[in-house]
Amino acid sequence: MRLRLIPREERFFDMFAEDAANVLGAARLFEAMLRSYDAPEQRALEIRDAEHRGDEISHEIGRRLESTFVTPFDREDIHGLISALDDVLDFIEECADTFILYRIEAPTAVAVQQASIIVKQCEQLQEALANLRGFKGLERYWIEVHRLENEGDQLARKAIADLFAGGGHPIELIKWKDVYALLEETIDKCEDVANIIERITIKHA
Repeated sequence: MRLRLIPREERFFDMFAEDAANVLGAARLFEAMLRSYDAPEQRALEIRDAEHRGDEISHEIGRRLESTFVTPFDREDIHGLISALDDVLDFIEECADTFILYRIEAPTAVAVQQASIIVKQCEQLQEALANLRGFKGLERYWIEVHRLENEGDQLARKAIADLFAGGGHPIELIKWKDVYALLEETIDKCEDVANIIERITIKHA
């Protein structure tokens, strides 16, 4: 066992969990927006509030990083983790905004399924980061995030293939191709967070 002369800053773990919980909250708002689709503009504003809260948490972690001598793990991994969580949140916000900007009248069943996959991934990430102390027993979380990413990938490919097979209005095709691709990219961003958690865990195993 390594002797620690200076205790590590444990507050970081709470802040990672708080950041992930905020991302999960935004994902749930987005899924609810698509499921009911009764007040998408209001939901998008709530998601924007979550994005601002995410920025505040990130800045707080950044400030703490500058003033802390001993961190719980490598500084570049802390930066990477926070940046990757920010990316997920930014993409969720962009997805919500795109539905409004494109004046989409109603989401498709596929879009709702993709939003549901994002929520499930964010639940796994939040659980993983809530249990990051000790760096043990986390493998099941990133494995499930990867499985969900594969599911999302297959869903998006089929949806885009079906779009062009259906021969709909060209503008509608372009809109939905963009939406499906953006949702799939959000799913990929969740996988990026899982990869960083895996890397951190392996380093400290």
